[in-house]
Amino acid sequence: MRFISFGDEPAVSPDDFFMNEALKEARLALAADEIPIGAVVVCKGQVIGRGHNLTERLNDVSAHAEMQALTAAANFMGGKYLKDCTLYVTIEPCVMCAGASYWFQVGKIVFGAYDTKLGFGRLNQKITHPKTVITGGIRENECAELVRSFFKKKR
Repeated sequence: MRFISFGDEPAVSPDDFFMNEALKEARLALAADEIPIGAVVVCKGQVIGRGHNLTERLNDVSAHAEMQALTAAANFMGGKYLKDCTLYVTIEPCVMCAGASYWFQVGKIVFGAYDTKLGFGRLNQKITHPKTVITGGIRENECAELVRSFFKKKR
């Protein structure tokens, strides 16, 4: 595994680095009083799509962070397939977003916190593309705490 170093800062793994970018998007959602979930799509070490939840702002239940980031990445690439790309998202994708990743043919999905209630993993079925590699639990506590604290304030 390659690690990235910036000056005097300690080296971090690419997964940590790009999950931090997804966390920045989640914080934008939080600032807009949206459920704080963020996503970025990375290709060849470059962020090519960003997104955070916009369901309240757009009054659209499909305006999830992943959908925003995947659409932006496909527009950037000039095509609909993202085979050589990685989707980083702060929470395990829901069934809708995992299904969308199938159609985009995303090469890899890296997520932060597991979602035992709404995450696609609870189905015990492979609904992502057969070639998609999935990694979960990257910066899990930090990602989960954003969502937990959001809902705690809402109650």
